[in-house]
Amino acid sequence: MNENIITLLDEDGQEVQFEVCLTLEAEGKEYAILLPLDEESYDDDEDVALVFRIDSDENGDILVPLEDEEEYQIVVDVYNTLMDEEGLNDDQF
Repeated sequence: MNENIITLLDEDGQEVQFEVCLTLEAEGKEYAILLPLDEESYDDDEDVALVFRIDSDENGDILVPLEDEEEYQIVVDVYNTLMDEEGLNDDQF
């Protein structure tokens, strides 16, 4: 079993598998960048990456979807900076 693969439920209750491609810290919080394993389930032609904040509760880590555009932009900026530093940023978020 690959520990970088997680399964989430979509809005229709269907299981969708994602690869955790990167975790990063921004403004003291931890975030996960997820890529779907089955990109055919998405209609658009662009790469799909989902960003979740990693919070903890009594059961361990939980993924929280970002609903704040400002928080999302902060994570994207940190991601792009990391990719620039590594020379990997051909396509930005």
